[in-house]
Amino acid sequence: MHRFLVSAAHKSSGKTSVSIGLAAELCRRGLAVQTFKKGPDYIDPMWLTAASGRACRNLDFNLSSPDELQAEFSRHGAGADVCLVEGNKGLYDGLDLQGRNSNAALAQLLDLPVLLVLDARGMTRGIAPLILGYQAFERSIRIAGVILSRLGGARHEAKLRAVIEHYTDVPVLGAVQEDSRLGIVERHVGLTPTNEDGVARSRIAALAAGIADQVDLERVLAATVSAVRLSAAPLFSTAGKAGVRIGIARDRAFGFYYPDDFEALERAGAELLFFDTLRDARLPRVDGLLIGGGFPEVFMRELEANSAMRGEILAAIRAGMPAYAECGGLMYLARSLSWRGDTRSMVGAIAGDVVMHERPVGRGYVRLSPTEAHPWGGHGGDSAEIPAHEFHYSSIEGLAPDTRFAYRVARGFGTDGKSDGIVVNNLLANYSHLRSAGCSEWAGRFAGFVRERAGWRGASPALAAAH
Repeated sequence: MHRFLVSAAHKSSGKTSVSIGLAAELCRRGLAVQTFKKGPDYIDPMWLTAASGRACRNLDFNLSSPDELQAEFSRHGAGADVCLVEGNKGLYDGLDLQGRNSNAALAQLLDLPVLLVLDARGMTRGIAPLILGYQAFERSIRIAGVILSRLGGARHEAKLRAVIEHYTDVPVLGAVQEDSRLGIVERHVGLTPTNEDGVARSRIAALAAGIADQVDLERVLAATVSAVRLSAAPLFSTAGKAGVRIGIARDRAFGFYYPDDFEALERAGAELLFFDTLRDARLPRVDGLLIGGGFPEVFMRELEANSAMRGEILAAIRAGMPAYAECGGLMYLARSLSWRGDTRSMVGAIAGDVVMHERPVGRGYVRLSPTEAHPWGGHGGDSAEIPAHEFHYSSIEGLAPDTRFAYRVARGFGTDGKSDGIVVNNLLANYSHLRSAGCSEWAGRFAGFVRERAGWRGASPALAAAH
């Protein structure tokens, strides 16, 4: 087995492209590659999933305990030949002064050697003290090698190799030249997701070919071999309970979901049925709805044009169908969405209007305290606060003063800086993203809520007959 963490000195160093290329090329060579992403990100894992053919898993100190992180890594890595963890930001960056939630801390927790991707633009001799400093800062971290990124040509590469060889004992395992053709398009909130990128497959293939030509994969594997085998502990299942069917919006507009949450829903007895808000005219016959995050603003014309689907969702929520929405899902369920001078009608289940802004409104980790209005009851276990995260450029305006909220925001912004989780009938819609881990087992509780409200169809005979 081989396992390692791909990190960098700072963000935008090229580590995501290197990670995608490594995963794809190792997979092409016949190795089973399990990818992981540090932090709460959704988009990088989409690319890593497409590159490896296996669902990428998130490892996040803020949403899971160290014991849970170790268990998740072991569970999903047990059947793989290679475990590749892509870090976020720089190797030693983190929210904590002591670095207890940094990439280095994750490498130490999971006993991972580090492949350090260095953005070498404009650097020559100065790269040596950078590497030496990273080695000296935390002696317990093993830097297995560096991959030079964004090089300016063969001459630049030769100079850097000579400097690193002369001043350090860290091997250069690869040197990737600057090539705009291999980049993944970025926009207002990061990389373009694979569910929108029509040429994702060809981009991944090009990244794999670039890695094959410019990284010594045999040396990478030799430097990251581990004799310790991982084991997968069985997960408790409640599938014996009465089954429920949950419809999930998954398409180009909505794609921000954790595979762990889907699995948690299934363990709770839910059958998952996916539908397309852009193309489908009807909802599948389901007992509840889940609409996750995404970029509805990019597709707001198409979403508005599909009035049949908007009408189906509105009628279902008004009739009492249990529903849960996060961020982009909240935006879609609002009355309207405005962006770049254009306003489009959305579902209208929430009596408020969403407006996009040039800068983030809410960004980072949040802490939520459930209120009495929460439709599923408190779901924080023994903890008074639920950890979550948010990243939205929009705000919702025009909400009535008597709007019910499921959460008080102890940290973060939510909908208005103090509350989050708009409650309408059996709908809960929040800007915060939850994960069914740690003290927030939301998936099982939502599935249980859908089961409890199974009689909602009786309140709307017409809707029941239609579905």
